[in-house]
Amino acid sequence: MTASNGTADIASVFADINLYDILAIAVILLIAVIIAKIVTTFMKRKFSDRMEKYELNMIIGVIWWVIILIGIFVASPHFKVDLSGLLVAGGIIAVIIGFASQSVVSNLVSGIFLILERPVKIGDNISIGDVNGNVEHIQILSTIVRTFEGIYVRIPNEKVFTSNITNFVSNVARRFEYKIGIGYHEDAGVAIRIISEVILEEPFALKNPEPQVFVDRLGDSTVDLTIRIWAPSKEWYDVRMSLLLKIKTALEANGIEIPYPQRVVTVQRAPSGERRYGNSGSWKDNDS
Repeated sequence: MTASNGTADIASVFADINLYDILAIAVILLIAVIIAKIVTTFMKRKFSDRMEKYELNMIIGVIWWVIILIGIFVASPHFKVDLSGLLVAGGIIAVIIGFASQSVVSNLVSGIFLILERPVKIGDNISIGDVNGNVEHIQILSTIVRTFEGIYVRIPNEKVFTSNITNFVSNVARRFEYKIGIGYHEDAGVAIRIISEVILEEPFALKNPEPQVFVDRLGDSTVDLTIRIWAPSKEWYDVRMSLLLKIKTALEANGIEIPYPQRVVTVQRAPSGERRYGNSGSWKDNDS
């Protein structure tokens, strides 16, 4: 085939394209570009504080070209080119790629839903399955959690999205509870007053909801007090760790005993005339 024949073939392909087709193609592609610009601008404003910059740019680029390709596909009838064979080949390739990348697509879609729904945020203290720690990164395919031991764990977004997520800091306040036993000879009312005063002196112990201190049960060797305190979620752990020692110190300073577990054993002497086992191994009467 000569160069002149090739030029003639190309010219014959586009011979049927008229001015209307050219204008239609231009309008469709212009609309596609405008839509792509609006969508990508919205995504930049909406997700700039939720995603890493490079990940956001990558997603925006993919979305841009998907919209442009859709525009080209819509405008393809005006090119007067038969694309049936290309569509069949593209469909087969899409099926093959779909089977090969099921987990990747699933993690990608789950990551998008996590970004939209935001059940967790960077810095949150969470529990997902058997992983507990702080969220370090929320990426498009996975979420990175730093455990309390300092270990980084990568969790696929599909697992994050389909698992039960416990977010310990999603609420602004969190409650913790102590159980303290005092001796039966102690004044429970005085102990409750002392504990309440210690709680009032703690700046991070919330007044609303107010703390609760009350007699919960009468144990075997102690009167058991239950103490319930609300604290800001970010300060919850530190308050819980420090306040128990302050309560113990205050009770001891005021002479309130926190006893060890005790058990009273009563020994009764056998009645007169009852047989008992002697040291020599023979039975004896108590009268003998």
